[in-house]
Amino acid sequence: MKLLCGVDEAGRGPLAGPVYAAAVILDPLRPISGLADSKKLSEKRRENLALQIRDQALSWSIATASVEEIDALNILQASLLAMKRAIESLSIAPEEIAVDGLHCPDVQIRSKSVVGGDSLIAEISAASILAKTARDAFMLELHQIHPEYGFDRHKGYPTRAHLEALDRHGPSIFHRKSFSPVRKRLG
Repeated sequence: MKLLCGVDEAGRGPLAGPVYAAAVILDPLRPISGLADSKKLSEKRRENLALQIRDQALSWSIATASVEEIDALNILQASLLAMKRAIESLSIAPEEIAVDGLHCPDVQIRSKSVVGGDSLIAEISAASILAKTARDAFMLELHQIHPEYGFDRHKGYPTRAHLEALDRHGPSIFHRKSFSPVRKRLG
């Protein structure tokens, strides 16, 4: 049986904060029940599964690409960079990589992209959960610094409340200046 690494990202669509990626190699001898696409799980279920993944996986890693990297590269390239960083930070080298979506990061390991992989492959589901919970935790910390934007509620996504906060306060250093709704508010 090959050592499969699942990879997924969280935070491509928000107007603020880094993009997160996770890479996970599950332990076939310690299966984790209930893995699914992180977007289909409740926050409480995601948090519980994240703890279990961190405890039971053979290896896992979470990495980011900064707002500055997103603005310099574009969100797709920044997501692939975060994925590459996560893979390269694993304590065990996988034999194969399965990435959620259409694109694979540039790594020296056989990789395949799987559309909807976060619902199909347990390793990708696990990566989806780790990336989402880590990014959500960061956005809650960011809310403590900038409560005026409401990051605790929308996690940086372009909700009406977030856009209204941008109109009132202007963009912070944590906003992605290359994203149209932010760029328009820079004047």
